Amino acid sequence: MSEPISRAEAQRRRPWRPIYFAPIAAFAALAVMLGWGLTRDPSAIPSPLVGKLVPQFSLSPVKGRTLGLSSADLVGEPSIVNVFASWCVECRIEHPLIMQMQARAVAPIHGLNYKDHPEDAARWLNTFGDPYARTGADLDGRVAIDWGAYGVPETFVIGADGRIAFKHIGPLTAEVVERTVIPLIDRLKQSQPQAGGQSGAEVILARDRSGDSQPTETERHK
Repeated sequence: MSEPISRAEAQRRRPWRPIYFAPIAAFAALAVMLGWGLTRDPSAIPSPLVGKLVPQFSLSPVKGRTLGLSSADLVGEPSIVNVFASWCVECRIEHPLIMQMQARAVAPIHGLNYKDHPEDAARWLNTFGDPYARTGADLDGRVAIDWGAYGVPETFVIGADGRIAFKHIGPLTAEVVERTVIPLIDRLKQSQPQAGGQSGAEVILARDRSGDSQPTETERHK
């Protein structure tokens, strides 16, 4: 007659099952993904709308302003669209830079006011300064969603052809303004629509992505 097997002995004899380690493996994979995400620069997230026409929209102005904002207003010259809100702390951080760009006449700057109370938006601009040529009150946030905005603040550079040439997520910095925004706008101002339907903005984007900094044939003859 065999002797009874103790609980400890039974556990030692129990066959190994990989399924026991599935929760641990899943947790480890999640931790790796979260860690990788935290190391990424959110402003570097690419936008699928870069190089495409701005979405069709038409918005009434922020309270106290007379000029609203629509897609038709973003054609004819390079411009900047800044997504902001009075409740956004980071918007207050970047606002002095936007005021400086407006004072330097870098390009027309338009404000897309995101999910804000009309009185709060008006008070915010009256208090900190209004750098915007036009403003659009996006009360329900639908227009910002069409633009692919993740939140506020975000800033877009628009070519004269109405195409999105650049997108920055988060508050602007002096480095981004001086090294990216202003040089891009200068190149957009100098660029003309190319033969075959390719816009100057598209040529600049393609050249930047390929690393080719040589001027196009049209630019050389200017």
